[in-house]
Amino acid sequence: MAKVKICETVLRDSHQSLIATRMTTDDMLPALELLDSVGYYSLEAWGGATFDSCLRFLNEDPWERLRKIRAAVKNTKLQMLFRGQNILGYRHYADDVVKYFVQKSIANGIDIIRIFDALNDPRNLMTAINATKKENGHVQAALSYTTSPVHTIEYFAEYAKNLEDMGADSICIKDMAGLLKPYDAYDLVKAIKASCKIPVELHTHYTSGLASMTLLKAVEAGCDIVDTAISPMALGTSQPPTEPFVATLAGTEYDTGLDLGLLDKVSKCFMPLREKYLASGLLDPKVLKVDVNALLYQVPGGMLSNLVSQLKQAGKSDQLQAVLEEVPRVRADAGYPPLVTPTSQIVGTQAVFNVIAGERYKMVTNEFKGLVRGEYGKTPTPIAPEFVKMIIGNDKQIRYRPADDLKPELDKLREEIKNCAIQDEDVLSYALFDQVALKFFKWRAEQQLGIDGENADPAIGVHAV
Repeated sequence: MAKVKICETVLRDSHQSLIATRMTTDDMLPALELLDSVGYYSLEAWGGATFDSCLRFLNEDPWERLRKIRAAVKNTKLQMLFRGQNILGYRHYADDVVKYFVQKSIANGIDIIRIFDALNDPRNLMTAINATKKENGHVQAALSYTTSPVHTIEYFAEYAKNLEDMGADSICIKDMAGLLKPYDAYDLVKAIKASCKIPVELHTHYTSGLASMTLLKAVEAGCDIVDTAISPMALGTSQPPTEPFVATLAGTEYDTGLDLGLLDKVSKCFMPLREKYLASGLLDPKVLKVDVNALLYQVPGGMLSNLVSQLKQAGKSDQLQAVLEEVPRVRADAGYPPLVTPTSQIVGTQAVFNVIAGERYKMVTNEFKGLVRGEYGKTPTPIAPEFVKMIIGNDKQIRYRPADDLKPELDKLREEIKNCAIQDEDVLSYALFDQVALKFFKWRAEQQLGIDGENADPAIGVHAV
């Protein structure tokens, strides 16, 4: 068994999970050279919700963040999370936008692109995979892990093989809700390793309290790479901590070769930041606790906070238990989608509506209709025809790749922002988050003219992605 490799998530998913993606580039910069010296396989540093948060809450250019990280990190691969045809946004984008985003991500410093689809519909990954191959990037194709009658070990092993055949250079088991149990991880990794020749990486969250044990069993089954977070930014809804895992494997056949002394220095870089986030209220101690609801109802941490917020706004906070019990029923009705952005929000909101109305599907959101219609792709199992008719009437279901309906967008988008763009990448920021990007471009122009723009308050708003 080769040494186990570590992907460090502190620059992306750990702060996305704990502090709603509010770590600033200035917070990161002092630690970058030290992180680069550790010998990690990769640093997950971009993508996911970081792009949105930079523009929306931090008044930062996400492209400039990537360039600054790349300038400081000379020896370690940088990786990003990419939502297939959704890129980093919340709808499907035309193929020309997807291809250009991949091109610019790699040109600005990304080495590995982890590409996933909420429904595990391979058609939604094709364009991003092919574009990454064309740019000589590393394609890490991810399967969105969940449990249901259809999501068996065999299902995932077959899907992993499909992804390898599509051109993946490695496979990621993406366990976004911390549902993967240790012995299931062992069986899953064994099955994927038996069907695929490429490396396997495991990404999980500590939400349910299982994650460190799950990583260990995955490694024993032959998992090549695991995702961890340096301890000040680990646990809770984040990843399992890096240092104890490195210590556990030291001196074994799986030894990571990483130096605990160096990791301690990295930890000391982030400890003051943790204290700062706690003091500001950005880091809520509630997200650090073990949440058994994740195992009982498959509700990821970010989705749970959204449900609580929606019920509070409706004056129905006492109905949380009823909503948690309704979520799995809605999910079954909708063809067992994994609960990850955007399907977690769609299923969760519909469950809230069902409970508040006192009658199931009396009120149906447009997004839920879209999910049933096939606008997001093919659900893991077909939806019952009578349920389809109840939700969308006589509308026809989409049987093809949803993005096939989208005409090229780039030229039109470039024309719309020709007066405020200062770099090629601005068209992509605008494509994904139009009004948010325009507000940022205006602020940026005012800064360059020496006018006091609106100050960003990183503590305002929470955006679960």
